[in-house]
Amino acid sequence: MENERPWKRIRERLELQLTVRVQCRETSDFEWVEITRLINVTPFGAGFTLKRPIEKGRLLQMTIPMPRQLRVFDHVEDQYRVWALVRYVRSLEKTKEKPPVFEVGVAFVGKRAPRSYEEDPTKRYEIAASVTEARTLTEDPEKIVGPLSNVDKRAITRHNIAVDMLLETLNANGEVELKENTVTENISKQGATIFTTLPIANGRFIRLSSEQFKITVYAVVRSRSTGADGVPRVHVEFIDREWPL
Repeated sequence: MENERPWKRIRERLELQLTVRVQCRETSDFEWVEITRLINVTPFGAGFTLKRPIEKGRLLQMTIPMPRQLRVFDHVEDQYRVWALVRYVRSLEKTKEKPPVFEVGVAFVGKRAPRSYEEDPTKRYEIAASVTEARTLTEDPEKIVGPLSNVDKRAITRHNIAVDMLLETLNANGEVELKENTVTENISKQGATIFTTLPIANGRFIRLSSEQFKITVYAVVRSRSTGADGVPRVHVEFIDREWPL
């Protein structure tokens, strides 16, 4: 078709190292912004790195000086503001010379976030099965993404053992904000229950280090509880790697 938009024919990823502003709301009360560079981009998504942890299914708001021929909307604006769904995260190996880096791949999902995101920014989503063409990016975001299907992580065996942990939270600048030496109540390859007195809200990303296992992992807080012993706990899921049990 002669009037077919050029971006419909651009499906290969272009190596455009454009500066991008990434904004993430971890919770209703906490958000951060990181300036990074794209590794590659198409009209439908992009790849880049972050110095902060993120998980699959989260929504990010991105601001990019995107070439107009690659855009689905906002062809007049200098900056392209688009919501993106995290589809891929990989933790790159940390060295003494370099801080941890996370390789991220996202799918662009539209100009607006779903209403459910405004109510709860910790929600996770997946691309709706009915979405097959990029033009739906300009339509109702509720039709583009849907809630992530719940998977029962507790089906994986949990071991009731105490593993030493240094639990750290990061502030909006990516620096350590709060920390506490503690232990796990139970642990599996994919998550743990950890004793803590720190006021950590559901949806926050945390860093966990163990001298016993010589490992550092990142996790997200899924819920909090207080046991019969009166001690508060957080229930976390590891997001960048499995625990080596």
